[in-house]
Amino acid sequence: MIDAILSGQNPDGGWPYRRGVSWTEPTALCLLALASRGRTEDSFQRGIVWLRSARRPGEGWPPQPAVQVSTWVTALVLPVLLLAGDRQFAESAVYWLLRQTGEESTWVRRLRRWLSGERTEVDYSHHGWPWYPGSAAWVTPTALAILALERARQAGFQQAEIGHRIEQGRRYLLSRVCGDGGWNHGASRALGYESGSYPETTGLALVALRGSAAPGLERSLDAAEQQLGSCRSSEGQSWLQMGLLAHGRRPTSRLSQPAPCRNLRDQALAVMASSALAGEFILLGKS
Repeated sequence: MIDAILSGQNPDGGWPYRRGVSWTEPTALCLLALASRGRTEDSFQRGIVWLRSARRPGEGWPPQPAVQVSTWVTALVLPVLLLAGDRQFAESAVYWLLRQTGEESTWVRRLRRWLSGERTEVDYSHHGWPWYPGSAAWVTPTALAILALERARQAGFQQAEIGHRIEQGRRYLLSRVCGDGGWNHGASRALGYESGSYPETTGLALVALRGSAAPGLERSLDAAEQQLGSCRSSEGQSWLQMGLLAHGRRPTSRLSQPAPCRNLRDQALAVMASSALAGEFILLGKS
């Protein structure tokens, strides 16, 4: 798959999802996949140049240079910049991430709910991260932001808020566990009904909760193991394997066969999962 990733790189240094213009998400993931195999030569360096050029002035990163707003993909870019030793651009990503929170947990929105007497089944006291600024928090951007800020802390960034926001993000994830032990997009219960979990978000949430001793986490790992045995999504298989490995549990479920990769993002995640199985967990950095 490394050859497919290398051949899929655009002349501008970025990567598309399949073909066409470069996007931030597949570019960041392809660079992480290359780094997990020690491939930090020309293709890696050209990808870093593309990421630098894609940043919005004084802000974070957009999904694609034509988009005029910084979004969740900034959390994917930060670990790549740290691997490249680019502290200046990494500092910009850290600053942007620390300023983001789910709109539903801001004091204004919480005051409105209190004044209106609104009753909800969801715990809004913990601050997660949204896909887009000014919107609600969800599991995927929250988990990726936790991983990014943890890498920044490992790299010596001293902002006092980093540890607090990581802890808040983990509490957000733990408050969104579904009844089956896994995670979905973020609504574990709605309209009085339990919601089911997804393999992709279950695996990713477990990676972000590496080191947590929260009660019930063993049940979540069991759920991930069960999902892995029946998952037909390459993205889901990769995240589930990495989620289990993050907690020291080697996957025991035997895949009937690896699911086909639909795009370069899937191929990059498959490479990262394979590297993690071999002992190089690029998303976690130092233990």
